[in-house]
This record gives sequence, structure tokens and C-alpha cells, in this order.
Amino acid sequence: MWYNIIKQYYDNGHPTYNTESVKVFVVARYITVDEYKQITGVTYKAD
Repeated sequence: MWYNIIKQYYDNGHPTYNTESVKVFVVARYITVDEYKQITGVTYKAD
């Protein structure tokens, strides 16, 4: 459920949805590491 919402905001260029801010959803377990890569095209790397 969260994947579709996050992806839509990211794809539409919402100003607060960038590769760094989407990491928050991985940490909160709203999306998986694989879903993060599908959304952003970047391999997840914890800071």
C-alpha cells in the first residue's frame, strides 16, 4: 500500500520526496530496500 503512494509522489517530483527523504520510509519499514530501489533507481545505503 505505501509503496504505490510513495512512488507516485516521487515520480511526480514532489519537492520533499527525494532519494534521501525516501530512506525514512525504509527505516520505518513502510517499504523494503528492494522497493526503495524500484522507486528511486538507487541502491539503498544506510547513512
